[in-house]
Amino acid sequence: MPPDTERYRKNLADELDGSALYAALSAAESDPVRKDLFQQLSQAEAEHARLWREKLAAAGVDARRFTPSFRTRVLARLARRFGPDFVLPAIAATEFADRDKYAGQRDATRLSAEERSHAAVIQAASGHPGGLLGPQIARAEKWHRRGSGNELRAAVLGANDGLVSNLCLVMGVAGAGEAAQTILLTGFAGLVAGAISMALGEWLSVTNAREFARSQIEQEREEIEQTPDAEQKELALIFQAKGVPREDARRVAAEVMRDRGAALDTLAREELGIDPAEMGGNPWSAAAFSFGLFALGAIFPVLPFFFASGAAGTAWSLGLSGLALAAIGLATSLFSGRGPMYSALRQVAIGALAAGVTYAIGAVIGVSLS
Repeated sequence: MPPDTERYRKNLADELDGSALYAALSAAESDPVRKDLFQQLSQAEAEHARLWREKLAAAGVDARRFTPSFRTRVLARLARRFGPDFVLPAIAATEFADRDKYAGQRDATRLSAEERSHAAVIQAASGHPGGLLGPQIARAEKWHRRGSGNELRAAVLGANDGLVSNLCLVMGVAGAGEAAQTILLTGFAGLVAGAISMALGEWLSVTNAREFARSQIEQEREEIEQTPDAEQKELALIFQAKGVPREDARRVAAEVMRDRGAALDTLAREELGIDPAEMGGNPWSAAAFSFGLFALGAIFPVLPFFFASGAAGTAWSLGLSGLALAAIGLATSLFSGRGPMYSALRQVAIGALAAGVTYAIGAVIGVSLS
């Protein structure tokens, strides 16, 4: 068997995964322009896959069977459930990391250039549009600033905060030799206190962001009324900086400025990076979301002490928390680009180390107090 067979297999799997993922994004996308974009990317990845399948066939290897990877299946499901914008940041990060994966492969020179092009396209689609005309830029900004673009990352990290912090708290009290009832009370106190703290912090953050955004938009509104020519020139420069030719940029800016409402909306998005329709989001829903995620993670270390105590309760708490940490590690692999097994083991190792340190501290303090 030729020495390059394994490389061919890996390249084929990567390209088929990419084709399947972009096809899922296309199926989930409601906008016809972006639907067509994702479909073209899916077809391009399928063409790349055909090259590696032909090379494997020439080497006498049957490569007709294919099962999408865990990451591809999860991202495709999330795209169908929450829309392509929910997963685009994770896909963009991976595409950017893999843009030069064919750089050292002499039999894939053409594919290397196309992969770099795909990375640039997905970077633009995930929130950095460039080389587009005015209306398309505004529409792209609306798509990609509709939320933070990182809801998946925020959800995973919020649950991780609750899990690790409460695991350390519970292990510290368990290390001191306290009864199960005391550990339960401490764990729930830590859950509630931590969740309220996270929710309050999120509420303040979003509220302050909304107030600041509102003041910036009002200032922009005054500038449009008082110095429309200057604002038109500024808008033309913004378009030009995005890759639009000078004359086209000036023409589009003039068209936008004819409608003061549209001009304010466009300048808010392009100059300030603010979506006037959302103003940074709803502080109450953000607070509730943060509270729920922290509490969800924080409950795992506490649950075993309902039915166990002593060493058994501590072991169950560590085991259940370890499974939750592994699940969080798998989730982080969706946007980190790392392998699922590596991410899961790393998450478990870090959580175990933190729990071990606090358990040891609790044991020392418990002995001292005794």
